[in-house]
Amino acid sequence: MADAEVGDDVMGEDPTVRRLEERTAALLEKEAALFVPSGTMANQIALSLLADPGTEVIVHEDAHILNYEGGAASALWGITLRTVSGDRGRVHPDVIRSHLRSPDPHVAPVRAVAVENTHNRAGGAVWSPEDLDAVFATAKQHALDVHVDGARLWNAAAAGGHDPARLVGGAATVSVCFSKGLGAPVGSAVVSTAARIDRARFVRKRLGGGMRQAGIIAAGALHALEHHRERLAEDHRRAARLGEVFREHGVATLPVESNLVIAEIAAAGRDPDAFVRALGERGVLAGSVGRGRVRLVTHLDVDDTGLRTAVDAVRAVLGAAT
Repeated sequence: MADAEVGDDVMGEDPTVRRLEERTAALLEKEAALFVPSGTMANQIALSLLADPGTEVIVHEDAHILNYEGGAASALWGITLRTVSGDRGRVHPDVIRSHLRSPDPHVAPVRAVAVENTHNRAGGAVWSPEDLDAVFATAKQHALDVHVDGARLWNAAAAGGHDPARLVGGAATVSVCFSKGLGAPVGSAVVSTAARIDRARFVRKRLGGGMRQAGIIAAGALHALEHHRERLAEDHRRAARLGEVFREHGVATLPVESNLVIAEIAAAGRDPDAFVRALGERGVLAGSVGRGRVRLVTHLDVDDTGLRTAVDAVRAVLGAAT
């Protein structure tokens, strides 16, 4: 990163940023990509490309776009997020069809569907290619676009043993993150057609996302993209072990399919906030994520020694509470 070749990215002159964008687009077999500071900005730029003010985008009720982005879809773009339910964050084609309506001046038209893979609040749930294909086909049949919130798309690909492009083939827009499982310090990207990315560059500027000599951070993202995708399987292995420890102590978890472990702490008769504090006192950071649940994440900075620390801390806290 310190040695990165840089230029003014707002003017399209940063060679390191350009290499990152070209590599990201190539991996997903899309025409172009745009480097942005955050996943939230990536998602919101994508929504702005797919839906107009006064229209709707179908999302799962637990979607990051709905729950963790500050109401941006309505505040920035005048878009209504039409929420639906579904097993572990998935949006079923039948549910999509049930929310489509004939043209009527009383109702807002649906313009797009957003899916999240892996799904954060569902415990890192991984979409199968077949389920995604069904959503893509349904959307196409009804002239809808699909956005894939792929903040953890690299994890989804690693978990299923798929090429990442296989998971976004029918998507109009995709967001990907370089700073989660891949371990870069900062950065995400929006991926789409060249025409849409030209528009996205304007929207990024409007949102204050132009970063000038951004090659410094793009170099970290590019290194992570080239060197850290294969090792995601190690994070998944460690998360699976951590999930086993909770269950061994009578605490249920959501199915552990990738690098997230969400434990049902309140359902086991324990206070989630107190549990998080007790882990923190033992050097393990976790977060309370609502509904009486606590989330732990394995990532680049958690090796087997770190896993043992986490396992010992979970055992100690759960053992002390019994």
